[in-house]
Amino acid sequence: MKKIILLLMIFTLSLLAEVKNEYLSKELLQQNIPIVDIRTPGEWRQTGLLKGAVPIMFWDEKGNYDARKFLKELNEKVDTSKPFALICHTGSRTSIVAPWLAKEFGYKVINLKGGMEYATKGLHVKTIPYKK
Repeated sequence: MKKIILLLMIFTLSLLAEVKNEYLSKELLQQNIPIVDIRTPGEWRQTGLLKGAVPIMFWDEKGNYDARKFLKELNEKVDTSKPFALICHTGSRTSIVAPWLAKEFGYKVINLKGGMEYATKGLHVKTIPYKK
């Protein structure tokens, strides 16, 4: 019986999970969907942040990560019951993290393809300095 309930819970969670892969757009920015920037503090200082973006590092400069710390900070700073977007430098890191968040936690995640590279050079979005 416990196995059946567990399977039903997993199945239900997978129905709620959703990942969208799309490029940043002016329309998306106007929707005020939270954008979580998972790059490193060095990257945030170097290129700045999108206005209103929430900086929460996933991988450090050496490729190490602390998933629990990331999740704790994510859930403190973002309403994960609603859709939110992830951005990194080119979209490669978010293409790993977004499906994981959707599958494991049922979050509705938008993976911003092309990352900050596309946002600043393709879409010409201005950034704000990272201060910390």
